[in-house]
Amino acid sequence: MNITIIGTGNVGGALATNWSKKGHTINLGVQDVNNFKGIELLKNESTKVFSINEAVTKSEVILIAIPPTAIFNIIEKLGDVSGKVIIDATNAVRQTPEPYKTVYHCLTDKTQAEVVKCFNSTGFENMLNPIYNGEGIDMFMAGDSERAKSVARQLALDNGFSSCLDFGMSDKVELLEKFALSWINLAIMQGHGRNMAFKVVWR
Repeated sequence: MNITIIGTGNVGGALATNWSKKGHTINLGVQDVNNFKGIELLKNESTKVFSINEAVTKSEVILIAIPPTAIFNIIEKLGDVSGKVIIDATNAVRQTPEPYKTVYHCLTDKTQAEVVKCFNSTGFENMLNPIYNGEGIDMFMAGDSERAKSVARQLALDNGFSSCLDFGMSDKVELLEKFALSWINLAIMQGHGRNMAFKVVWR
């Protein structure tokens, strides 16, 4: 796939690195092509940097991993994203993009893209290396677009997750963000450390 990544910090950088290794073309969409966080990502295979709008025009999939309140500035620079898949990897657990509850809701209201919430439920360390004791941990997604979910599921598997479980439709997006807060609570607030993850098991 041709994938634009907007937000080249820890989460976006981890996913860009692993997807590059799997043969995807990565187009970093940044505000300033000469000075941006994650410039070392250009050392990865099939990775180039462009303005946000130019990166979007080159890709069919867009990952957004930015602070939630920055979404309004980003939307103005996306251009026409009709029919494209946007993966919302943000969490509005501390700040919400008012008047919207989440970035997902903002994107579905202000664009004609097919949007899915995914890659938000664990720390970037688990994005970079999702293998525990020889087995991949689980990723989770939510949203109304089955096409977007199919893309997210494939990219989760390509990243090394063992599965990408469906949390439900758009009414479960906020629940998935609270699930992310549960990881933050255990890993950071309760002091269990960032090298912990969720795995669903069946009897």
